[in-house]
Amino acid sequence: MYKKAGSILSVLTLCGVILSACGTSATPTKPEASNAPVTEAPKTLEKQLVVAGNGATVETLMKDEIFKKFNEKYPDIKLSYVSGVSTEIVAKVKAQKAAPQIDVAIVEGGEQEAGRKEGLWAPISEKDIPSMNKVLPDLKVAENSGIAVNFTPMGISYNGELVKSKGLPVPESWNDLAKPEMKGNLTLAEISSNFGRSALIMLAYANGGSEKNMDPGFKQLETIAGYMPTFAKTSAQLQQNVQNKTAVYTAWTMARSLVQKDAGVNLEFVIPKEGANVVPNVATIIKGAKNENAGKAFIEFLLSDEVQKMYGSKLYYNPAVDVKLPEDIAKKLDFDRKKIVKFDLEAVGSGTSAWIDRFNKEIAPKVGK
Repeated sequence: MYKKAGSILSVLTLCGVILSACGTSATPTKPEASNAPVTEAPKTLEKQLVVAGNGATVETLMKDEIFKKFNEKYPDIKLSYVSGVSTEIVAKVKAQKAAPQIDVAIVEGGEQEAGRKEGLWAPISEKDIPSMNKVLPDLKVAENSGIAVNFTPMGISYNGELVKSKGLPVPESWNDLAKPEMKGNLTLAEISSNFGRSALIMLAYANGGSEKNMDPGFKQLETIAGYMPTFAKTSAQLQQNVQNKTAVYTAWTMARSLVQKDAGVNLEFVIPKEGANVVPNVATIIKGAKNENAGKAFIEFLLSDEVQKMYGSKLYYNPAVDVKLPEDIAKKLDFDRKKIVKFDLEAVGSGTSAWIDRFNKEIAPKVGK
């Protein structure tokens, strides 16, 4: 059929991650005395680190827990966080290319790939970050330009209570988003967002197209645009529309859906019959970063079992390394890997700019009409 099921790992060829800024020198807390011979002196770590990544619940976990745990190990490093969506972070890194102000960026796979093509990320090796050899092989990032630290599948979320009370359909296909019943009940993100772009690509797949033939997707999106008062410009707006029940359906990740369900929103999540892509979050070292050694130590820390379990238990991201999660969490994060669609990430990266132009010219004017 039109489904292009693939290994979850190949989907993650696009990835990019965390940020840092200026510094001098800091060293980790001294380990207890040992009789083992010292084979190599530890690298001197800078005293500052600037990390960039998503806001909302991701920022809260980073500041309140991950930063604090990191500082228990490296108390001399002052950490700063720059929050934003992945497209904003990549744009900021690009604007600062001559004098980077961010050291580590954690961004979604598609945006990481775009940044790789712009030459924004420094290469990473196992010598720099030993735990990268624990990352699932299928999550390998092109040219070792970053390391996937977690991932989550895309799909359709819907409010089960409202679907039942309004007599609306339970979604089974991406084409269900174009049904007349969606009018006034749907919220989608603009395609500059990974959520909106992934939905558009899957609409193409569901109608015989692909990332190399987007016409079928745009045709369906033209119909869908008429069902909504606007496309959400941010993930926060998308989330608000779901929380205040002005929207019954949306297209986003399983992780987002589970977090909102915990917050009291009666959300169900489904990967449609045509399949869906996986969204990896990739950590990267900015090329020319002032605090490169501290950045490498931070990414190594993100791959620790402790942090990987936090990603799974607190944010419902699937860990990038093989760690044992609590049984209830592991059950929530389980999904049918056979339904994963393998995007040609190079085609996505090279096509996005033109797709956004086409969206603005052909789709945006049809909103609400």
